[in-house]
Amino acid sequence: MTLENAVLRFAGIMVLLSVVLTVYVHPGFVWFTVFIGANMLQSTFTGFCPAAIAFRKLGFKSIAEQK
Repeated sequence: MTLENAVLRFAGIMVLLSVVLTVYVHPGFVWFTVFIGANMLQSTFTGFCPAAIAFRKLGFKSIAEQK
């Protein structure tokens, strides 16, 4: 699995988890969804993604590094 796929998969799981928490635990968990969305948006402008840094430390390689 590439770094890009790992980040997208992790983001998708976190969004789904935040929706479940919002519906079944507390409506305040909607802010978790907002945080995830804001983090994804800022990473498109700055290139800084904490999840990508964590996955890179776990050994995931980007598509460019695998060629």
